[in-house]
Amino acid sequence: MMTRTTINLFVAAVCAWLLASGPAVGDPGAERSVKVLAAEVEPPAPEAVATAVRRGVDFLLETQNKNGSWGSFQTGRPGDIFAPVPGAHHAFRAGTTSLCIAALIELDDTRPEVIAALDRAEAWLLENLPDLRRATPMAIYNTWGHLYGIDALTRMHGRHADDTAKQRRIVERIQQQVDLLERYEFVGGGWGYYDFKIGTQRPAGAATSFTTSAGLIALDQARRIGVDVPQRMVDRAIDSVRRQRKPDFSYTYADSHVYNPMHPVNRPAGSLGRSQVCNAALRLWGDQKVTDQVLREWLDRLFRRNGWLDMGRKRPIPHESWFAVAGYFFYFGHFYAAECIELLPPDERPPYRHRMARLLIALQEKDGSWWDFPMFSYHQQYGTAFALRALSGSLQGRSLQ
Repeated sequence: MMTRTTINLFVAAVCAWLLASGPAVGDPGAERSVKVLAAEVEPPAPEAVATAVRRGVDFLLETQNKNGSWGSFQTGRPGDIFAPVPGAHHAFRAGTTSLCIAALIELDDTRPEVIAALDRAEAWLLENLPDLRRATPMAIYNTWGHLYGIDALTRMHGRHADDTAKQRRIVERIQQQVDLLERYEFVGGGWGYYDFKIGTQRPAGAATSFTTSAGLIALDQARRIGVDVPQRMVDRAIDSVRRQRKPDFSYTYADSHVYNPMHPVNRPAGSLGRSQVCNAALRLWGDQKVTDQVLREWLDRLFRRNGWLDMGRKRPIPHESWFAVAGYFFYFGHFYAAECIELLPPDERPPYRHRMARLLIALQEKDGSWWDFPMFSYHQQYGTAFALRALSGSLQGRSLQ
């Protein structure tokens, strides 16, 4: 005989399965759902977006380190994530600083204090990024510093369009970071940030779909300004992401997960924070399967099922939430969703930008920051940078293509 508790658990499980499923990409039901989404979105007040962005920028100005970087090893909780010193923190600081630089450049805030902060940050990055390496054979967090370093440097290249000498220096730095991504490429192609298998010179662990895709997007930006990007490395990374793609365009967490595709983290709800970056990366590198309809469908899923990501937001233990969602996927996923929006035809972008702006404005903290996962003293800065970049399309249209 089933108890009331058993019945409740069964009903909850069925509801979770139904919510995590949905119409297949390309189904008429999916297309109608997207049209309904566009019709129901009320644009946020322009002044509300501008105020949120300014508050976020002010937070970054207030928390910038004296040396120009952002982030710190200081932590406010008894235990934090695995982070061998000092290399892990070199990586976290490089990645966080790179994200903040890119955000400030994209927003094009011309206030003198913003210009001064950017100049200090750029000087720090140009000096310190070349020394970034992995902390230990197991902890390869430096991958994030390399790929977001490339991302920031490409934007710095555009910012200094009238200074050819500085542009040459920036290109040299980008080329070095590309070479380092090639050095730390996983044996199966792509990139990750852990190798708990062997600890070999070339990492032998399983590349993660989202790290690899973020790397591919950074490399796409580098090639657009004339940096030499090894095609073999790109092809292997693309193959890694494609191996992890499921028929509904959800993506497994890592290469090793292809043998367990129905693990909760690999289901559509668990992939909400990954599908956006994976779809954007493959689209930029010419994958014809990532159509506009695929982008629309996964943007629709992100907004309609946002609760699956939101339930993991601010939880201190990775993957403890429903569908094994980790908190740090929240603003990461929304930033790359904003990138997907900019890959759609121009006339289709406004409703998605409006939905993104309304969602993010509502989540801004009292101090002007955004954060999703407590991680030493990097989380508010990188979360704010992700959110500001996701909002930048609401202020000024931009295109990745």
